[in-house]
Amino acid sequence: MKMKVLQILLFVILISTCWEMVVVAEYVKYKDPKQPLNVRIKDLLGRMTLAEKIGQMSQIERENATANPGALKTYFIGSVLSGGGSVPSPQASVQTWVNMVNGFQRVALSTRLGIPIIYGIDAVHGHNNVYRATVFPHNVGLGATRDPALVKRIGAATALEVRATGIPYVFAPCVAVCRDPRWGRCYESYSEDPKVVQAMTEIIPGLQGDMPPNSRGTPFVAGKRNVAACAKHYVGDGGTYLGINENNTIISQHGLLSIHMPPYYTAVSKGVSTVMVSYSSWNGVKMHSNHFLITDFLKNTLRFRGFVISDWQGIDRITTPPHANYTYSIVTGILAGIDMIMIPYTYTEFITDLTYLVQKNFIPISRIDDAVHRILRVKFTMGLFENPYADPSLADQLGKQEHRDLAREAVRKSLVLLKNGKSANDPLLPLPKKAKVLVAGSHADNLGYQCGGWTLTWQGQGGNDITAGTTILNGIRSTVDPSTSVVYSENPEPDFVKHNQFSYAIVVVGELPYAETFGDNLTLTIPAPGPSVIHNVCSNVKCVVVLISGRPLVIEPYIGTIDALVAAWLPGTEGQGVADVLFGDYGFSGKLPRTWFKSVNQLPMNFGDPHYDPLFPYGFGLTTEPVKGN
Repeated sequence: MKMKVLQILLFVILISTCWEMVVVAEYVKYKDPKQPLNVRIKDLLGRMTLAEKIGQMSQIERENATANPGALKTYFIGSVLSGGGSVPSPQASVQTWVNMVNGFQRVALSTRLGIPIIYGIDAVHGHNNVYRATVFPHNVGLGATRDPALVKRIGAATALEVRATGIPYVFAPCVAVCRDPRWGRCYESYSEDPKVVQAMTEIIPGLQGDMPPNSRGTPFVAGKRNVAACAKHYVGDGGTYLGINENNTIISQHGLLSIHMPPYYTAVSKGVSTVMVSYSSWNGVKMHSNHFLITDFLKNTLRFRGFVISDWQGIDRITTPPHANYTYSIVTGILAGIDMIMIPYTYTEFITDLTYLVQKNFIPISRIDDAVHRILRVKFTMGLFENPYADPSLADQLGKQEHRDLAREAVRKSLVLLKNGKSANDPLLPLPKKAKVLVAGSHADNLGYQCGGWTLTWQGQGGNDITAGTTILNGIRSTVDPSTSVVYSENPEPDFVKHNQFSYAIVVVGELPYAETFGDNLTLTIPAPGPSVIHNVCSNVKCVVVLISGRPLVIEPYIGTIDALVAAWLPGTEGQGVADVLFGDYGFSGKLPRTWFKSVNQLPMNFGDPHYDPLFPYGFGLTTEPVKGN
């Protein structure tokens, strides 16, 4: 009997010991949120193989991850992205997005160490890839508001809409200082003035949440209602020769540091999680290969602690032609200090080549460890290990009415009134609501045109069926008195205008959507038939011209014919905000974020230049008061 009791006792002790061993084996520091951040990073990094480290440095396109889901597990991929217009299906619902991102995440978590992926997307003026999302004005319009608090609220709203689709990381904000409007990305810049761009980095705590005190330079994301941000494109992308995209910025070090670098000082101090490198060059040296600016200055001098990411196929473009010597590009880019490589398609080649380069000591393992350490820091800081999946309670945030109201407010505050009446004593604006109104122009009833590039697709597109929103024409119709006749004619003949006895006309014309290099433009003229519409209408009736554009355009030839001129930039989905101000429910308050030239021959021309002779100077903007009982 005693023997049997002893056997049972020994069996219990053995089982207990084994269970304790299993528990001890299962407990790992990096999975314990109570452990200090650096302890978790060090513990996880120490467990990783070279293949797992290189996987963390690789960011692949959603298309590839969908076509070959096993790749995430086979290559331990650390990040997936949606390029412009890359969606799981046309007009995909919130649930479709969530299912896709969660699916990728499940694969990542099934790997040996269970490191979550970070999914990134271009949300540059709202969650602009996603059907029915709120599309805010592009940055040039937000710069006209001079309202950092508004921009912070836009960041917070954007974060909620992005998180609604299960995505935790955005490639925004663009903090370029555009010095030449011929540049196709000028609308992504808040201003030609570095101080305005610096002020607008307040969008970063909007996206990421307010940083705790005394954590300057450390990446920070407050929680599941916030996203990791990305300051881009480092550095000098807004200063290229002739405004040519991806070109050479010819400027002294003092000029670079005083004009193009200040937004990065502020972005880093506000805890931005990531920084994206520019395609452009500085004095002939490609930014993707610039060790001095990426490692010595950004990481060591500014003490940036997040990770540096390449642009789309950015390291390929270190050589001319791109991808001509890929191993050279990989060595140069990673030794320059880039931590995560955006390799949408050729990821197997990248991983194979980088593995070889490390094994043969062309790239030291210390550089790999630094890159992975930074990537893991951001992932831990975001809470991805604790909350890797979408929060279903946020599903109703996409296109939420409060966000649309905020976008409408932003539109109102972004409008810049450049002319109001042919004499100061005879202002045309605000317009009376009881009248016979002609609305003309290609952009009056076109949601896609008023949103511009980076909307649903990379280049943007025309039409009213691309997403949910209000056109400027519909905004006008809902604002005027019920008795008012609103006649819309996109391109009216002069006789039609002359003989219909309109009280006044609203002409809405401007640029067609574009993005990046496709928007580079050496002439900056209003596309046809815009000029003829202005002539046909404004020669025959009092008119206000509302210009939809990502930058100043040639307007001087028409300015004498026009009674009132409004720069409306690229207002996004909430066209009602334009009507709010035209009819005096709110006053005009916007100020030019950039100089309005007389002729393109003056370019580049920025305030403070010796040859400064603008049509409208930087900071110009007439104001009006709201009209009671209009």
